[in-house]
Amino acid sequence: MSTGATMASISSYAILGCGSVGYAVAEDLVEDGKDVFIVDQDEGRVDSLRDQDLNAQAADIREGQVAEAIAERDVVLILSSDIEANHAAVTNARDRGGDQFIVARASDPVSADELRDAGADVVINPAAVIANAALRALETGELEYKAEQLADVIDGTSTKLAILTHDNPGPDTIASAVALRAICRDRDVENDILYTGEIGHQEDRAFVNLLGIDLLARSEVDLDDYDTVALVDYAKAAESPLDRPADIVIDHYEPEVEYDATFTDVRPNVSSTSTIVTKYIQELDLGLSEEVATALLYGIRAETLDFKRDTRPADLTAAAYLYPFVDHDTLEQVESPSMSPETLDVLAEAIGNRDVRGSHLVSNAGFVRDRDALSRAAQHLLNLEGITTTAVFAISENTIHLAARSKDIRLNIRRVLEAAFGENGEAVGHSTDASVDIPLGIFTGIETSEKNRETLLDLTEEAVRRRLFAEMGVESDSNGN
Repeated sequence: MSTGATMASISSYAILGCGSVGYAVAEDLVEDGKDVFIVDQDEGRVDSLRDQDLNAQAADIREGQVAEAIAERDVVLILSSDIEANHAAVTNARDRGGDQFIVARASDPVSADELRDAGADVVINPAAVIANAALRALETGELEYKAEQLADVIDGTSTKLAILTHDNPGPDTIASAVALRAICRDRDVENDILYTGEIGHQEDRAFVNLLGIDLLARSEVDLDDYDTVALVDYAKAAESPLDRPADIVIDHYEPEVEYDATFTDVRPNVSSTSTIVTKYIQELDLGLSEEVATALLYGIRAETLDFKRDTRPADLTAAAYLYPFVDHDTLEQVESPSMSPETLDVLAEAIGNRDVRGSHLVSNAGFVRDRDALSRAAQHLLNLEGITTTAVFAISENTIHLAARSKDIRLNIRRVLEAAFGENGEAVGHSTDASVDIPLGIFTGIETSEKNRETLLDLTEEAVRRRLFAEMGVESDSNGN
């Protein structure tokens, strides 16, 4: 049988070596009504198999006559605990020139490679299979335990629960908060999602508006009104937003602050907090609304750059679970919002002012009201031929806003911004997309005013470009800049 044959076309099996592994396989195959022929050198074991009405024969699987005896079988499973005997059986079967599908048992990576070289189509290592099964069971048990802990903390809320997002929250943070809110509502616990800063990106504003997500500015409420506080996707904060211990901390990054929370679930082995909360929704058997499913899938896709950045198996399985419940029309509108006139103006300004050195582009976009336009401009400029890294900056009031993008796997753009401007502003983002805000007067020592902003921009422009190119490892131009 060729390896491309379908399982539906398989009619007969041979099992060579029928210890505990072989017997378990034989039992399942016979139960499914399959035609199974067993060969084992232990005559007592063969007699026992025959007593159970199994077709079995006593022989050493190393012998060439065994290969002849199983020649008409479609699939051969060579499952002896004697790995050398398995190797001989694979070699004999292949030396006959047949195209049987052969599954062979190995004991370690070296023997696995040798069996593949001998002609086995699939190699299994029972110890590895058992270990993987044990790990999956452990993960399942741990998730069940964690879900119960989380539910207990939520149920312990006597007045109201506050879900805090990090400053200027993005899709993963907002989606995780929305999902935690759904868990709270399912348990009849009153809650609010609180944020600080602003929802800056155009896609994120579309996300919040289209899904009708209710968010409260933290400045509008008194945190003392909430007896339970959850921090969601808050790990990158340099200091705690609370003057008391947190009750719940959920994140996919290790926190930089010790929160001493009643419930903590931090998983660096996944790429989004939305993935973690999705697992809780599954474990708690929560009815999933379109709003929550759409938010969570968008959160996972945004955090993983549509599964192109640091995606882990858990992120993919969470996305697969969410997919049937998602409002795909709304998701498409969120991911592809129309370009605003200001974004178009900023993009035109950035194109006109671009400074390209090698595959790196830096540009000054002048003055902006909507700093999100810089992120979109940086992303669009990344599509120019030969460009792998972009940085676009502009002034808004007394601040220089800078957004950067990179598809160069050798470059961590967030670290570039930290090295260039970390003393004056906090770089946020990832290795492929990041941003930083810098006080305008830092480069000149001049107080900013409406009259001198143009002068300040001229004075700071070259300094910004020089620092960026230097940290990107680009040599100065012919003018020494």
